[in-house]
Amino acid sequence: MTQTERRNYLIRELLAEQPQYRELSIPEDTAGQKRLLRALMNVRLPQTISEDFLAAQDEYLREELKQKGVTDFADLTPISKGIYLWQGDITTLRCDAIVNAANSGMTGCYVPCHGCIDNCIHTYAGIQLRQECAAIMGAQGREEETGRAKITRAYNLPCKYVLHTVGPIITGLLTGQDKKLLAACYRSCLELAEQHRVESIAFCCISTGEFHFPNDKAAEIAVQTVREYQASQNSKMKVIFNVFKNVDYEIYRTLLTAN
Repeated sequence: MTQTERRNYLIRELLAEQPQYRELSIPEDTAGQKRLLRALMNVRLPQTISEDFLAAQDEYLREELKQKGVTDFADLTPISKGIYLWQGDITTLRCDAIVNAANSGMTGCYVPCHGCIDNCIHTYAGIQLRQECAAIMGAQGREEETGRAKITRAYNLPCKYVLHTVGPIITGLLTGQDKKLLAACYRSCLELAEQHRVESIAFCCISTGEFHFPNDKAAEIAVQTVREYQASQNSKMKVIFNVFKNVDYEIYRTLLTAN
């Protein structure tokens, strides 16, 4: 199948699962088709599906990744010892593990085509990621605590693992407890990554954006926590701070190049 044929096949299969969507027409333009496919993947509950669907989905997502282009961690230059700063789409970064800023349900963002990193990671990993997350949370029997982390496979992403952590949500003034919980997110991910012999890990800007943690304070906590962990554990794991916005790049660059 061509990429267009795969996309339309996947859309038809997902529409057929949902009686309320079966009368929807598939857009003729590529952008509209991509948006509809992403929306259907986003709202789909974690449940089994045919091996034919998974095979077509995996081929489709890998081709999409190829077209977007992959950045290899090995090609990055450290900004300080054991620490890297990279601006780009974390779903295109080839390293051992990336970190997802998850919600307490831990099965991804269900808002169609939402701009959060949780939505993006689940979209390009494929529906298997939500299935694995749901199995983990079903076994746990409760929502994930803020500051904790879980690890899963990465499926169609170029990394090996995804670490999912729940950061604090800021609704008023920033508190000391908020800061402690954000630091706990970074420590939990680093400890879990070490347990799985991860050699390189890319952190997104946890709790900023939708969770409203001030960008500058979040970056300070991130850098301090990582540096303290590396020193106290004599860790050789390489850490990449991944940013998407220019403002975050400048904040991290200033922090990481300061004496």
